[in-house]
Amino acid sequence: MHTDLSGLKFTMTVGGLPLDGQSAFDVVNPATGTVIAAAPDCSREQLDQAVSAARQAFSAWARRSVAERQRFLLVMADAIDAHTDLLSHLVTLEQGKPRAVADTEVAGLSYWLRETARMELPETVNQDDAERYSVTRHVPVGVVAAITPWNYPIGQASFKLGPALLAGNTVVLKPSAFTPLANLKLGEILRDVLPAGVLNVITGTGGLGSWVTAHSGVDKISFTGSTQTGRRVMAGAADSLTRITLELGGNDPAIVLPDVDVRTVAPQLFWAAFANTGQICLAIKRLYLHADIYDEMAAELAELARTVVVGDPAREDVQLGPVSNLRQYETVLELLRDSRDDGHTFLAGGLPTAGTPGYFVAPTLIDNPPEDARIVREEQFGPVLPLLKYTDIDDAVARANASEYGLGASVWSADADAAFRVAEQLQAGTVWVNEVMHLHPQVPFGGRKQSGIGVESGLAGLLEFTEPQTLIIKRTV
Repeated sequence: MHTDLSGLKFTMTVGGLPLDGQSAFDVVNPATGTVIAAAPDCSREQLDQAVSAARQAFSAWARRSVAERQRFLLVMADAIDAHTDLLSHLVTLEQGKPRAVADTEVAGLSYWLRETARMELPETVNQDDAERYSVTRHVPVGVVAAITPWNYPIGQASFKLGPALLAGNTVVLKPSAFTPLANLKLGEILRDVLPAGVLNVITGTGGLGSWVTAHSGVDKISFTGSTQTGRRVMAGAADSLTRITLELGGNDPAIVLPDVDVRTVAPQLFWAAFANTGQICLAIKRLYLHADIYDEMAAELAELARTVVVGDPAREDVQLGPVSNLRQYETVLELLRDSRDDGHTFLAGGLPTAGTPGYFVAPTLIDNPPEDARIVREEQFGPVLPLLKYTDIDDAVARANASEYGLGASVWSADADAAFRVAEQLQAGTVWVNEVMHLHPQVPFGGRKQSGIGVESGLAGLLEFTEPQTLIIKRTV
């Protein structure tokens, strides 16, 4: 894979035009630790310019019919499909995932746009008689700040762009400073597709995120990221009561019942935990295995961990790339050192060899650490999985629920009905039986407890980008 980006210029998109930053910041390839490009660093004044452009475009965009906005989403999807190669290439270089996975991510954005374009904004007639006509409709909020994380730079935009634009809002999109390049090119691609100011893309480091969330010109914040940052987003929005949707961290448990076919289920569990190098909010992060199958399942998972190909995603045979950035890499290493120092047994993987280039961590399995261990209590968001033994299903459910998080969970069994009865007891926004991470544009998902506020996708997710408005006509005077 060609890694030279010197021929590409990266600019922000504001008011339908390219905008250079007043300064720039380096973007690093996590597979090599080397700088691959410079991205524009948005100043406070340029943020004001982006929000102003979105505000100026809002009235005309909101006045368009839903059918018109649906057609724009379809044209956006076509434009993205025409540039899949470039966008996927950038995702691989800046995020570290294999090219085939990046292709799927980019294709997911165009798919999400097309599926969202099939949705309608409902109207409810409350009263329609000789005395009065009353209808409740859903109107756009205004300017939406869409803040996306680094684990799926393009994919996470899927949950925000289509619904926000279909609802009649204009958008200021701010991707993570670790992975700005694909989104900058996305803004460039869509400049000729959307009316000026409808979609603005800005990038930056330092205080840009807090400037965005506290900006008085922003009417709605849709944020995906860590719980700690989510708290700061909520605090920044408080002064102006800016509407928020927060999709935050998870420490997703999976409970495996003793009746499963171990050899069949083990690969599914492995990839449910380690896909995207474990950097998925809905990935399995705590694996509860019944004592009757614990040893056999642990051995199967360890063998998979030892045979999976980890390396630079520029190589076609690589299945798992690096941890996506130095900050997260150090977080994962800190948790591994804590487990080592506490005497936990590593069934596979472990701390990387010092001095190895890139942010690589082999898939690591930890053998039945205590429930109060950091690797069990904290979201690792990396290629590390604790295996936890249980004998009583009620105990497993209680342990699975004993977390500040409540994003996703799963139950695995040869008896789907028995698994469903367990699933009903788990405290998570989405609970799967015999799979994880299946999402669909028509199905809402969100978190309980400290995993978030509000939902994304589905009708409920679309309505997060609207305000209900009731219109009443009194027919008799």
